[in-house]
Amino acid sequence: MYDPAQLRTFLAVAQTLSFTRAARRLGVRQSTVSQHVRRLEDAVGRPLFSRDTHSVALTEDGEAMLGFARRILEVHEQAAAFFTGTRVRGRLRFGASEDFVLTRLPEILEAFRYEHPEVDLELTVELSGTLHEQLAAGKLDLVLAKRRPEDPRGQLVWHDRLVWIGAERLRLDPDRPVPLIVYPPPGISRALAFEALQRQGRPWRIVCTSGSLNGLIAAARAGLGVMAHSRGLIPPGLVRVPDRVGLPELGQVDFVLVHGRRRPSAQDAADALAAAILAGGDRLHRR
Repeated sequence: MYDPAQLRTFLAVAQTLSFTRAARRLGVRQSTVSQHVRRLEDAVGRPLFSRDTHSVALTEDGEAMLGFARRILEVHEQAAAFFTGTRVRGRLRFGASEDFVLTRLPEILEAFRYEHPEVDLELTVELSGTLHEQLAAGKLDLVLAKRRPEDPRGQLVWHDRLVWIGAERLRLDPDRPVPLIVYPPPGISRALAFEALQRQGRPWRIVCTSGSLNGLIAAARAGLGVMAHSRGLIPPGLVRVPDRVGLPELGQVDFVLVHGRRRPSAQDAADALAAAILAGGDRLHRR
């Protein structure tokens, strides 16, 4: 009933909330993306996106289609692998940034391990900047991490905004330096927070540094200060700092998959895991 190519296009638009970015991810023209979405909506008989010249958003039916599309594509891939007799093997060194500690990434990895039991998966959890360095050094085969908007590397998983977050009861004194909770260098959100405050001419002081997301969350929940974080990944117990506080805009951030040097023993496994993450990418930031 539903064309797998149209479902993949639907997932790409749902995760990037942009027909243009979805086209870049899929390597097709924007007109092809629009055509796939229109044909899928015709098959469903209901609109899946509400869109205008400035924004794209899922409708309620679109939200429901997310789960159906993932499951249909998963079964499609299973059937294809069964009847072609292909078995993915090898050792795969996968790096995921600290941002995904509290998401449903483990569910995606568990399903991948079930589908590809002959792959030896080695997981490294680190800061995005560190993962990019390890990838460049040939220590990892595939990385899921943040990148700066101007960085061209990687396949887009989704596009998000950075926002300031903290404890709900936190009150900032406008006459005192902003208390910052940050990752150590080379944290990307750390650098963007510093740059934004510098542009505004706003002084700051570091009240907590931790390489662990759980450490940062603990400091924020204790009311020690504020931290820059993805809007789609705000941890439980923390909230966005209201705009009336006057903190500067932090800008956009992309979450991407980046392949390392193509080792023959890892290439098929890296491609398979990348496809699984792209298919289930909305589970990484939607609750």
